[in-house]
Amino acid sequence: MNDLNFVTAQHVKTPRILSVIPPMTQLNTPYPSTAYITGFLRSRGFSAAQEDLALALVLTLFSRHGLQQVRDVIHASPAAKRTPLVQAFDAQFERYAATITAAISFLQGRDATLAHRIGSRAFLPEGPRFASLDVYVDAGGDESGGDPLAWAFGALGAQDRARHIATLYLNDIADVLRDGVDPRFEFVRYAESLAGSQASFEPLAQALTAPLNLVDSTLVALTLDAVKRHAPTLVLVSTPFPGSVYAAFRIAQAIKAHDPSVVLALGGGFVNTELRDLAEPRVFDYFDYVTLDSGERPLLALLDHLQGKRSQQRLVRTFVRTAATSECAAQVKYINMIEADVAFAEVGTPTWDGLPLGRYLSLLDMLNPMHRLWSDGRWNKLTVAHGCYWKKCSFCDVSLDYISRYEGASAETLVDRIEAIVAETGETGFHFVDEAAPPKALKTLAAELQRRQTAISWWGNIRFEKSFTPQLCQELADSGCIAISGGLEVASDRLLKLMKKGVSVEQVAQVTKAFSDAGILVHAYLMYGFPTQTVQDTVDALEYVRQLFEAGCIQSGFFHRFACTVHSPVGMNPQDYGVTLQPLPAGTFACNDIAFIDPTGVNHDVLGVALKKALYNYMHGLGLEEDVRTWFAGKAPRTTVAKHRIARALDSMARV
Repeated sequence: MNDLNFVTAQHVKTPRILSVIPPMTQLNTPYPSTAYITGFLRSRGFSAAQEDLALALVLTLFSRHGLQQVRDVIHASPAAKRTPLVQAFDAQFERYAATITAAISFLQGRDATLAHRIGSRAFLPEGPRFASLDVYVDAGGDESGGDPLAWAFGALGAQDRARHIATLYLNDIADVLRDGVDPRFEFVRYAESLAGSQASFEPLAQALTAPLNLVDSTLVALTLDAVKRHAPTLVLVSTPFPGSVYAAFRIAQAIKAHDPSVVLALGGGFVNTELRDLAEPRVFDYFDYVTLDSGERPLLALLDHLQGKRSQQRLVRTFVRTAATSECAAQVKYINMIEADVAFAEVGTPTWDGLPLGRYLSLLDMLNPMHRLWSDGRWNKLTVAHGCYWKKCSFCDVSLDYISRYEGASAETLVDRIEAIVAETGETGFHFVDEAAPPKALKTLAAELQRRQTAISWWGNIRFEKSFTPQLCQELADSGCIAISGGLEVASDRLLKLMKKGVSVEQVAQVTKAFSDAGILVHAYLMYGFPTQTVQDTVDALEYVRQLFEAGCIQSGFFHRFACTVHSPVGMNPQDYGVTLQPLPAGTFACNDIAFIDPTGVNHDVLGVALKKALYNYMHGLGLEEDVRTWFAGKAPRTTVAKHRIARALDSMARV
């Protein structure tokens, strides 16, 4: 790209901006990045629109016409590739075709009376995903040939019961798409391996030059339809996860082929964590600019540049590609004119205008009442504060802007935003998507909500710190708080201290019980495989988790494997954590996870299977009376945690 020619050709007086959400993200509610950016741009007087291509892709494929196209692809493919799952779908195709429109409509909340037919389990065809219901039978739900879901939903709960069944039905179809059409297809994690910590751009480049399959061609058609309707001069593509990167590049590829004059910029969470050292020129065959950190200031600088108000050399935290010369090939250049970020209090109110709020799917993957919040219901996403007020955890990317730059806004400003969003969307559910919402800010926010008598329901992420007293928890509940999540990580005081979490297991027990006693559901983020974690540490951590569930402190949780990242304290100072980093592969594209050698030599993959199995049962109220060793394959050491350790911690809190 010749820079001089590019600047001259791309100057526009009144840019028309389109922000898009690429597949795959959430299906129950819009990913908030475009809502934030669109609201900010409109507050600055720009013409800005937004499209959720992730939702559009799923609704197109999961339609009667879409399923017919899937079947046509299956029939055209070699018989050897037709798995038993695909064959079963083909054999029951007429039932799938006859029910898909009704099932989607029901999950969108537009046909509630269909719950009775879906709940009968005689309406929707059932594939392998329904085998998960057997776990409830085996756990004592109803082993006599009756209804295996009766223990979960009882005689009532018809809507939730039907939503769970319809979700399994959609998951079956998604598996058919993966087996019969596109092996990369998966909700949320679509083609994730092409981008996540992928040092080389080559796998993604090859995928992008391969012939279009049905998923690709559908996405291209939806992209071009959006471009024709909005006629943008600038398209912003937000990629929060590795599982949205492949589709983001397909979108850019389609737009460039349709109209090379449209300017494309790439940003989002994936860019901020994995492309900070970007050096791959081929990225700029698809995108003209790649921006880092919170998008407001880099975006304002880019818009100034596109309008001829500043030179390219004065962009802010932005990657570009230089022009090739006879002496030098095109190279990636990082430009960072130092300018202050837009203050959090001045970023404006997110807007969902233009997004099809009535078409999102309320899914019910898991019956646990807390765990379901991530996929069930359309939540207005909002941030209480930018960054993290703690920013010390050694596993976290604490050096990056979205963590390190902590800024808040007044409770009055936050409630103004809340009331504006409710007026726009007509919905009063909020998910505060902070890294860790500050207790002081939540306290003043709760008081302001109460003062204005603003009735909302909200949930969000916090740190389990002692500031959350029973009194504060009750105040939050009175303001509409229904659930919170927070990091317990490895339930071990030694490891919590090593990771600089700033909490103890006993403190977590007391804080989570205070929330639970206030009627607030609690989800714990859990971790395994942290540096120097032994098998004994793992068994003891699971015992702590068992006791927390048993005592009613937490209702939900998720175990994830520790990953060492380049921007975390562990990645930057491995010697402080007793591990040795393995050399990073040479590359010019993504860089985030780093492999390391832990002298303990523990096989955490094997232990992780046991941890996840135990947790799945605990979340359904099962197996809490079992010795934790029964979850592990082979011999496991006896726990060193006293049987009533958590109960005693709660007793001491009650006596204070």
